[in-house]
Amino acid sequence: MPDRRSYPDGAPCWVDLTAPDLAAARDFYGPLLDWEFQDAGPDFGYYTMCLRQGKPVAALMPPPSGGEGLPAMWNVYLATEDVDAVVARIPEAGGKPVMGPHDVPGAGRMAFAFDPTGASFGLWQPGGHYGAQLYGEPGAVCWNELNTTDGAAADSFYHALFGYAQEQIGDGGEFDYTAWKVPGGAQSEWGDLPVCGRNQVSEEQLHGGLPAWGTYFAVPDVDAAARAVTSTGGTVLRPPMDSPYGRMCAVRDPLGASLTLCTLPG
Repeated sequence: MPDRRSYPDGAPCWVDLTAPDLAAARDFYGPLLDWEFQDAGPDFGYYTMCLRQGKPVAALMPPPSGGEGLPAMWNVYLATEDVDAVVARIPEAGGKPVMGPHDVPGAGRMAFAFDPTGASFGLWQPGGHYGAQLYGEPGAVCWNELNTTDGAAADSFYHALFGYAQEQIGDGGEFDYTAWKVPGGAQSEWGDLPVCGRNQVSEEQLHGGLPAWGTYFAVPDVDAAARAVTSTGGTVLRPPMDSPYGRMCAVRDPLGASLTLCTLPG
């Protein structure tokens, strides 16, 4: 797949891991996803780029000052050409801005918010950094989805922000899953394909956690990756299973952050 050079509004474009122990995160993800790391140093809060074949695909960062007790989690950023305009729509749509918008010197402009179901998400307006340069290949993100207990509220909120076309691909009952496409996708390099999805889950399936955006990373062999997870201190939450979209395995890293590993079909 060619390098990514841009992302349409509403498409997940970047992920970073809030990690209370950066060294432990590097030790786990480096071998698992064949990553190298580039630490920006103290002037940039030790923000650490994760590189695959020399190209940025994700990042690690310590918790912000005052948030040292925050749990480890993967944060998902949705692309926008005008972060201020999107943030202005969030309260009316039922969400809550919590940080920004503010500039990241030399990189772009960002904000963070909560949707009405309690899931946090980031917004990214590109400057020097437009997002992950690889997508859908080993060591890179291959999908993002929102896991929430209120699918209807989530669909309404994110449609108000980005105008997604939202297609129910489940039965709307026990399996309630909508795939989200960006407007004009058929005329873009993304084609008429979903850029992310929304999965309705039960309180029990959240295991006491909050609704959250999830991240899938592609790997060459998900069964071998699952064995590597357990051998390096992580936990397999659901063993590898086949699906029409690839062979998948939900795991938790040693710091407590959840993610899904996937060997894509073909």
